[in-house]
Amino acid sequence: MSDASKRPALGAVYALGGALLFGINGSVAKVVMAAGVTAPQLTFMRGLSTAILAGVVLLFTAREQFRISRRDMLGLALLGVAGLAMIQWLYSVAIAILPVGIALLIQYTAVVIVALAAWLLFKERVHPRLWVAIAAVLVGLAIVSRIWDSDLDAIGVVAAAAAAFAYAFYFLAGERGVAKRPAMAVAFWASLFSSAFWALFSGWWRMDLAALARPSSLTGALDGVVLPAWVPLLWVITLGAFAPFVLSFAALRHLSATAVGILASSEVLFAFVVAWAWLGEAMAAVEIAGAALMLAGIVIAQTARERHARADEDVPLAQEPTEVP
Repeated sequence: MSDASKRPALGAVYALGGALLFGINGSVAKVVMAAGVTAPQLTFMRGLSTAILAGVVLLFTAREQFRISRRDMLGLALLGVAGLAMIQWLYSVAIAILPVGIALLIQYTAVVIVALAAWLLFKERVHPRLWVAIAAVLVGLAIVSRIWDSDLDAIGVVAAAAAAFAYAFYFLAGERGVAKRPAMAVAFWASLFSSAFWALFSGWWRMDLAALARPSSLTGALDGVVLPAWVPLLWVITLGAFAPFVLSFAALRHLSATAVGILASSEVLFAFVVAWAWLGEAMAAVEIAGAALMLAGIVIAQTARERHARADEDVPLAQEPTEVP
């Protein structure tokens, strides 16, 4: 996309809108899993619904995007399975065990991994402040997790950490993917491969459909609100999956990956506020301080790539020698 056709303000709206929807989704997904839907099943339904909705849009707007080369197919398959499928599953596992905000904070250490990968693998120049960012994230993470007196579940922490690596891959691969094709097409193919993967391993055929029709409390501050479980599930697969994924890819069409990453990190703040107001997942003062330090580190890590990203904005990422799509 040429500089003349880029609209930074629109890109910022896309990025913040996606972050808001993702931030709300964590709390809604907890309600759905409490109703009996497993993390793999939820991941399968999110991927399948996104693929179907994005496919319908492409059918009427850009049918040529259904034709891709074998090389592109391999790249999008990696984005869908190693990125999208693993992020959603690992994040679902993490929030089923950990508070939503803490799980997201750990996942967002991916920003540091992205900067390190850009430096080590793609030979990008990074600003020395990257090391300050790494220190801030690690120290903040230690404070949030209260490693001196931690009661966080080890499985939840490992799941969130693994999600960070999957998210880093998703971010790097997605950055290159939208340089070659529309955001809707990237969302379609990545979600298609994600849902195909989980169709084999999610056990969707064991889902108790009757349970989705039974009344389910929204818990927390909304404990008195009782709805069929399929209502919050509908939110998860549309406004918690399709919409924010398309918005995040669309943002990369108008802004550098650096800017999108910084705006996307606001998802953590949205998630904290929603989880606190809805689920009562409050944090102690020392944990809030650690979270603030981590967020500062995340923003600094993103700006460590800024000079290189701006210098290369006119060069299509598809022309770069890459190991990922």
